[in-house]
Amino acid sequence: MEAFLKELPGLAKEKYLETKKYFEKMKKRTPKNLDVVMQELHNKEFKKTDCLTCGNCCKTTSPIFTEKDISRISKYLRIKEAMFISQYLERDKDDFYVLITAPCSFLDLNDNMCTIYDVRPKACNEYPHTNRRKFIQLTSLTLKNTEVCPAVYNIVEELKRKLPL
Repeated sequence: MEAFLKELPGLAKEKYLETKKYFEKMKKRTPKNLDVVMQELHNKEFKKTDCLTCGNCCKTTSPIFTEKDISRISKYLRIKEAMFISQYLERDKDDFYVLITAPCSFLDLNDNMCTIYDVRPKACNEYPHTNRRKFIQLTSLTLKNTEVCPAVYNIVEELKRKLPL
């Protein structure tokens, strides 16, 4: 996994334009079975991919924290929401709350386990979003995630083979 993680950004950049054009074509003529195919590819990939051996998403990127996330996590940590925000979060260029630091403050680097797993942000719970309904709306995010998540990279490459456009 370590070797693939080192290669991943380069591999994703090599395929960036090809994948971007693929998704642009797909948006013009979205296959009716896209969500079903994505669910199948997602399930197949995650039968062989263990996120705990990677953790790259938690080490390199930040989820968006919603107001509900902030409330739930603050309560879990037994601190006031304002304290949670000032200690862990900042506003990004799009005015969303994101983590101040990377890797994630709640990632245990010894075993890649999340210390707030049961109350983690919705964005973490849904990551990498490759099994979500209306996948066509997530192609821009998926394109970015090919640089971070080996599973997403593999799923997208398999999608291009399975549904050539």
